[in-house]
Amino acid sequence: MKLRIAKEFTWQMSHRLPFHKGLCSNIHGHTYRIRVSLVGVPDDFGMLIDFYELERIVKPLIEQLEHSFVVDKNDEVMIDFLKKNNFRFVIVPETTTSENLAIWISNQIAEKLKEYKNIELLSVRFYETPDSFAEYELALRKNEVK
Repeated sequence: MKLRIAKEFTWQMSHRLPFHKGLCSNIHGHTYRIRVSLVGVPDDFGMLIDFYELERIVKPLIEQLEHSFVVDKNDEVMIDFLKKNNFRFVIVPETTTSENLAIWISNQIAEKLKEYKNIELLSVRFYETPDSFAEYELALRKNEVK
């Protein structure tokens, strides 16, 4: 029997989309929220993973992002500005769209879930606003189809 559990996390963060033709090219922030969902086979006690354990895995990433500026590794103008002014920032490999951040966060979490052999699928729903999200699913076992 497979089942799904989920836990949500919220934080404040800023970014910009330098390529954007509208207001999003400016520095701005959001109250972000993610819903981390796991699918797998529960253990003998009926538990997929303890919610406290899931929080232990995800919380350090949220603490890193909290009140930080998330910046694309190619946005040299912003990286230089952030360094010169000693601001909190996190460099990510792609532009800071919801889609790319959903993938990046999923990959960060997946790395920490490898030890749980009973968990087969990770899904991260990344909310940029209360009604707009991107969602990414990642198979944690090689024999699973994404």
